[in-house]
Amino acid sequence: MHTATAQRTATPPSALRATLECRPEAASHARHLTGTFLESLHPAPDQGAAEAVVLVVSELVTNAVRHSGGRFCSLRLSAQPDAIAIAVGDASRVPPHRRTPDVRGEGGGFGWAMICDMATATTVNEEPGGKTVNAIVARHGRARVHATAPTPS
Repeated sequence: MHTATAQRTATPPSALRATLECRPEAASHARHLTGTFLESLHPAPDQGAAEAVVLVVSELVTNAVRHSGGRFCSLRLSAQPDAIAIAVGDASRVPPHRRTPDVRGEGGGFGWAMICDMATATTVNEEPGGKTVNAIVARHGRARVHATAPTPS
């Protein structure tokens, strides 16, 4: 008896789904999952796009932990030909909104504006039991994220 062996090629996942406990370490875990997911993609997003995806995920999960009041949040990533789609679901129905940033560093207010600037599109879907915040980040052509000090006049 002869058994033929077919050569298998592993295809990287084009989507990731995770449920995270709304605890302070959730954002760190989400960044790790996101980095691993992005490294598995072929072709890989460029470095600036990958950094933007990780930062958007980190901000959205942090917001879910801080503001949702729920026990869990969800993270979904999917690779599209020209973009990475990010979706973070939580138990709150209150949509994110721009706030005046607290430059003293105590009250936040930077995250949603930053997400909107890095993403090519954002939407918020109200769902039974909460909401899902969606962001699309282009796979290529994203400038690297740099903080710059204002130039004195």
